[in-house]
Amino acid sequence: MAKETTKTASVLAFERKLANSDALLYAGCWQQRDEPTAWQPIALQQKAIRGTISNISNRLKKAIAEDPAKLDNEIQKANLQRVDVATLPFTADTLKLSFTLRILGNLAQPSACNDPDYQQLLSNTINDYLNQQQLAELAARYAENLANGRFLWRNRVGAEAVEVRISDMEAGNRRQQWCFNALDFTLRGFSTPAGDLAKLAAVIQQGLLGQSFVLLKVEAFVRLGNGQEVFPSQELVLDQGNSKEGKKSKFLYAVEGVAAMHSQKIGNALRTIDTWYPGAEQLGPIAVEPYGSVTNRGTAYRQPKEKLDFYNLLDSWVLKGKQPELEQQHYVIATLIRGGVFGEAD
Repeated sequence: MAKETTKTASVLAFERKLANSDALLYAGCWQQRDEPTAWQPIALQQKAIRGTISNISNRLKKAIAEDPAKLDNEIQKANLQRVDVATLPFTADTLKLSFTLRILGNLAQPSACNDPDYQQLLSNTINDYLNQQQLAELAARYAENLANGRFLWRNRVGAEAVEVRISDMEAGNRRQQWCFNALDFTLRGFSTPAGDLAKLAAVIQQGLLGQSFVLLKVEAFVRLGNGQEVFPSQELVLDQGNSKEGKKSKFLYAVEGVAAMHSQKIGNALRTIDTWYPGAEQLGPIAVEPYGSVTNRGTAYRQPKEKLDFYNLLDSWVLKGKQPELEQQHYVIATLIRGGVFGEAD
């Protein structure tokens, strides 16, 4: 039980325990999945296009909509733009996406904490959970998000076939490998792991518990069709100068000339395991975040007033000894695995 004077540490941070790399994109043919040398890097290309200006694509102002002459005048304005694109060559029908994932343990030890009393309480709470649950549920969900290819994002949509190969690596050598048909899994929920999925979950579990070194090599093959567009991450460009003339309006991400996806975007997909928030039955899993925030929906699904956000649950559990429901315990621990700065501001 916490001392009455014990408060949340003002400096409290956890390093992420799912340490994934950027993902690189390659092109090849579906029949050549077993031939590593057959895959060529996908390079970014640039297009200069004359598009429709946004004023005509979006809702019109009333004054323009009701005046045909003004509308015709707007239509005559060209939207000249340069954009990055990435496509498969016309000789290739399959995208290969590759990244590595290191699983880290020692979850009960924060990377930074300036209050020894609070750190002891927090470590005891985490260790109690680890002893009882052994991270089995969380490991199973992380494993399924690898097997179902959630990390492919738009590249998975409408694919003819998706195969995910996951190798357990040690000293550069493959210890074991699992192969999954990603389309056998739904993205709307999670199953009870069996067969190869259970074996993969067990390896992830051992890594999170700190029982062994775990480095996974993940390769996904997506059959899209010859010449089809693929979707690397898009770069956020904060400053292009004052003049927009001749500037690109869309920048895609590349690593040494190879189209790629940000490690943050891959990580977001891997931690999309939260089905314990209000309304999850209709909306499906969301990424583990302290307030259940989903930026593309503009909504936080774990509102503090409902006492289901990370901070309320953590403080109640650690400082007051009120153990949350098991599902919310999973969520709290998953947030610590996500990592971040969680100290209480003065």
